Amino acid sequence: MQNIFTKLSSDPGCNARTGYIDLPHGRVQTPVFMPVGTNATVKAVSKDSLETIGFTIILANTYHLFLRPGHELIRQAGGLHGFTGWKGNFLTDSGGFQVFSLAPFRKVHDNGVKFQSHIDGSKHELSPELAVDVQMAFGSDVFMQLDVCTEFGATEKQSLKALELTTAWAKRSKDRWENTRDGFDGKLFGIVQGNFYRDLRKRSAAEISELDLPGIAIGGLSVGESFPVFEEYLAFTASLLPTDKPRYVMGIGTPDYMLAAVEHGVDMFDCVYPTRTARNGLLFTADGPIAIKHAKHASDFSAVDAECPCAVCKQYTRAYLRHLYKCDEILFSMLASYHNLAFLHALMHGIRNSIEAGRFLEYKRSFLSRYQGKKEGDTV
Repeated sequence: MQNIFTKLSSDPGCNARTGYIDLPHGRVQTPVFMPVGTNATVKAVSKDSLETIGFTIILANTYHLFLRPGHELIRQAGGLHGFTGWKGNFLTDSGGFQVFSLAPFRKVHDNGVKFQSHIDGSKHELSPELAVDVQMAFGSDVFMQLDVCTEFGATEKQSLKALELTTAWAKRSKDRWENTRDGFDGKLFGIVQGNFYRDLRKRSAAEISELDLPGIAIGGLSVGESFPVFEEYLAFTASLLPTDKPRYVMGIGTPDYMLAAVEHGVDMFDCVYPTRTARNGLLFTADGPIAIKHAKHASDFSAVDAECPCAVCKQYTRAYLRHLYKCDEILFSMLASYHNLAFLHALMHGIRNSIEAGRFLEYKRSFLSRYQGKKEGDTV
């Protein structure tokens, strides 16, 4: 299968690498953080703001959009791009994780999963083939196979069953994609499972890699395990994957987790964390996150981060942002989300530059030493 990933540089001290992914709606530089737009919108951030920051790929959630407004309506609108007006790339997940985490009722069987909507209680069934059909209706640039994600603490028997279903569903997803695409140029990614069992991870990585899909995601991480366990199994799994394909870890969005992922050769990651915490008053700075609700910010007329080049830090003070937050003004969510996303986008730029210079590990140590060195002593 034609490769969509091109490696540009490698760090001599670890497995960090830079490159780019060629997708239908433009080239994506890697490593890349992808903002999450669950309902085909990144909460409190317009598509114009995303473009201004510099993002070239965002996520949308299959489960939510399948339930509302429905994939046929989105197809009629010209896919997600026509529906939203976003000119960059869309990555959509399969909906599997949300079925397992949100649905009040679900039943997994060989052909897929039956579940009850968390919105209105209506009953639905999602098969590997339907997950592909839905995402093709979306016109997704990258779309994911339906998989079975197990929680931290799952038994080896449970994890093996999930692995076997995930592999079988990956094969069915590939068949559906190859036999029905008719000019659709989206790229299907497989997902490695195996929970926290090395032999299962090794088996899953081999089975998914053998399918020769355009990209591979490392699933089943950041599901409740400690950071050392996360990094151990991330490093182990990444080492088993082909080097000529993009590697994607789903659901990580803090600097420490992303830097660890980059160190072990991961190219793509996403999370709702930056925007969700922004709406709750947590803002990223080079000296660590700050809780804007703290009284000490009430008369602080400095920028959120004096070193941040984003439009929010250039135009607004901590005092004003705190005022907006305390008054529950919608503008606060917009400005805070913009800043947090711009901060992570700048972090990706710094990461890529450090890898190209062959000093990623030095950059990682320096960044985290400063970022984790100061704590406000309060959370939001």
